This record gives sequence, C-alpha cells and structure tokens, in this order.
Amino acid sequence: MYDFEQPRLKKDLEPEELLGVILDYAAKIANERNLDNVLMLMADMGKQIVVSDRCTVWLLDTQKGELWSKVAHGISELRIPLEAGLAGHCVRTGEPIFIDDAYTNLVFRDVLASGALHTDQLTGYRTKALLVIPFRNNEGQIMGCYQAVNKMTESEVFSERDLRNLSLAASYSGKSIESALLAQEIEETQREIIFTMGEIGESRSKETGNHVKRVAEYSYLLALGLGIPQAEADILKMASPMHDIGKVAIPDSVLEKPGKLTDEEFDIMKTHTEIGYNLLKNSNRRILKTAAIVAEQHHEKWNGKGYPRGLKGEEIHIHGRITAIADVFDALASDRVYKKAWELDRILNLFKEERGEHFDPAVVDVFFEQLPNILKIRDRFSDPL
Repeated sequence: MYDFEQPRLKKDLEPEELLGVILDYAAKIANERNLDNVLMLMADMGKQIVVSDRCTVWLLDTQKGELWSKVAHGISELRIPLEAGLAGHCVRTGEPIFIDDAYTNLVFRDVLASGALHTDQLTGYRTKALLVIPFRNNEGQIMGCYQAVNKMTESEVFSERDLRNLSLAASYSGKSIESALLAQEIEETQREIIFTMGEIGESRSKETGNHVKRVAEYSYLLALGLGIPQAEADILKMASPMHDIGKVAIPDSVLEKPGKLTDEEFDIMKTHTEIGYNLLKNSNRRILKTAAIVAEQHHEKWNGKGYPRGLKGEEIHIHGRITAIADVFDALASDRVYKKAWELDRILNLFKEERGEHFDPAVVDVFFEQLPNILKIRDRFSDPL
C-alpha cells in the first residue's frame, strides 16, 4: 500500500497563463522527435492545462487491440485491452467522458470497477474526478486519448472549460504524435537496413549476425561511459554495425582462409576499411556519415601504427576509437574460422598491455569499468551453438 500525501489545492489557469503553457509546450514538442519524450511532454501539458493530479496519454495499438502508455504520471508502462476501462470506452466510441466521482457514478460503474477502482485497491490512491478525451491523426482516425485524473482545484471536478482546453491539447497531440511515430518508423527502418547491411558484411567472413549486435551494444555502453551525449551514443549504436561493410568486396579466398594471411593477402584484407568508407562517405544522413567514419577508422591505432591512414591519438575520431576496442574484444572472445575464442583473462591482459598503444587509454579505462555489463551483453547475444 502506498502512502499518498494530501495534495495542495490549486487554481485554474487564467487565460494568459493557459496561453503561456500551450505556447511553451508547443515549442518544446515541435523540436522533439523521440516518441517517448513527445508523450511525456503531452502528458505534462495536459496535466497543467486542466490542473489535474495525473494525466496519462494512451496510444492505440491496432495490431494487438490494446491501448498502451509509457507516460502515466506515477506509474510505469501500461498495456490494457481496448475493451477495458474508460480509456478503451473513449477510444471505441470517440466520445469524451466526464466523471465527477468515480465511486458514485452509475453510468460507468462496471467500466470503472475493472479499471481505475481496481488500481485504487492496489495502490491506495483515491480516484475521484476523471476526464477522458480522444485525439485523432490528420485523417481523423482516433489514435488514442488523454485521461486526466482528479481535479486539483477547490471544486474537485472538471468543467466544460477543461473539456475545451484539453480538447485543444488533444487536437495538437494527435498531429505531433503522428509526426513522432513517422520519425520513429523511419529511424527503425534505417536501423534495420544498417543491421542487415552489417550482417551481410560479416556473413562474407562467416561471422554471425550477433557479432554486429554485440559490437553495437558494446560501443553504446562505452560511449555513455565516456560521457558522450545520449543522442550521439544512439547514433553510434546504429552506425557501428557497418564497421565491416567493406568486406563485401574482399575475395572469399582471403576472407575464408583458415590460417594466417600472407602479406599480400593482408594488404587485400586491409582495403575493406577504405571500401566501406567510400561506400558511405557521400551520404548526408548522420547515421551513415558516422558509419563511414567507423568503417574507415576502426583499425587505426592510438600509437599511429594502424591502417588505412596511420592516424595517431586524437586524430582518430572517438567513434573509431570506441568501435576499435568493441570489435577487437568481440573478435577475441568469439570463435573465428582461423582461431578459437580466447579466455577472458588473456583478453584483459592484452587490453592492459595495449592501453596507450593500440587503444585510447580513456576508452580502455571505461571498458574495465563497464566490464560486468559488457559480459552481460556478450552472454545475452551469444552465438548459437
């Protein structure tokens, strides 16, 4: 049972205050493409506009016949059947719902019993006033709904004014969420294509798709550990699977050779970095521009003895330095056509020796700090037997 403090009463927003809230959130939402962040801003805007204790933004999942929310103030992610609760009723009928007191309302008594009141029993929270309003996309199709809970003014009930104001927010929400969903779909499509291309490169050398997944996860973890901003770490995670895309142009006789390569064969193998870079360098997309850097520089060494350009120290882009250690760790920790996987202690000793030689010392330090998490990733994405 949760212990809820008695909330302090507030006042409805004056027209100038309401306009200020709407303009403030409209500016924030217009600059946001991440769906989760858009939903949080929407919930915050709705909560302030109608002066409610809580506000949930529900989205319709037509494939599963469910409503879901990652943004429910005070609650974690939720999924409910479309047939359940007031949110489901609102989305199915397209009509807003007003309830002054959930425990005395007769019209929606059965619906409430299966939703809000059941949750109250679990949490100790007291649901009283409710306002639920659907929102639509540009084609007029219902995408989900706002659900405001408990009016925080002296009246303790939602008004027609609240309905109008939240309807305004709902109208803007549908269009903004639709844009965020489209951006998310485009990003997921890009990510899928990049992973597929990365897997193609690795499959030429008989690697599994899990190699690129592990390298992506390692790179992401190391980037965050180095203090790289979340957005940039996300880009690196999406781009790093392309590090070996240039292998598509390397002959099978070199890629599949079980023994040590001759000097001539190794020179051929090294060209995969330049090939990958040339494949990607002309793109204006940030993900592919990052992938071009990673493809070219992941075999450069901190001491300047790497390839293809012999870059040294911070001449090597941080994305290349990160992917270098992620790729080497996974290569050594995995069976390859030319060797068996190394024991962990042997890999760690090598990394200590190569700190400041092959690898950026700062990246090596973060690698050791994150080692428990790195090993979890290795196990989660282990190759099939």
